[in-house]
Amino acid sequence: DLSTSALANYFTKVIGVDTFTGDIHSNVKRDHSKMTQYILKDYVNIELIKSSYQDYITNNNNIYDLIHVDIVHNYKETYECGEWAVNHSKVVIFHDTISFDEVKKVCYDLSTKYELEFYNYPDSHGLGILINNSI
Repeated sequence: DLSTSALANYFTKVIGVDTFTGDIHSNVKRDHSKMTQYILKDYVNIELIKSSYQDYITNNNNIYDLIHVDIVHNYKETYECGEWAVNHSKVVIFHDTISFDEVKKVCYDLSTKYELEFYNYPDSHGLGILINNSI
């Protein structure tokens, strides 16, 4: 909610994709989609989509201004979502690079594979910022 509303102040449209059921690293284990919609109701430029990232990225060839990845902090899922993201946006931000070594490793691995600029911002549990200058 916080990242989505913060981004909504700077972008014309923000799309939030989430299962809204939490994951193994979160305290939330129940469907919180209606609560999230209510919290963000004043932001008319936010579109919330209840979906897994796997379903959302299938056949999605859109290019976005920025993609913020904050999903389950496992290597496999973060890499899969992140690889799609770096090929569909010039700027991709990964949350929790300080809290979860796997997330930072994904950033490093993707930056190496695709020759991306990588900056690891240490505050707020770490933000891995990847820049794809070829988009």
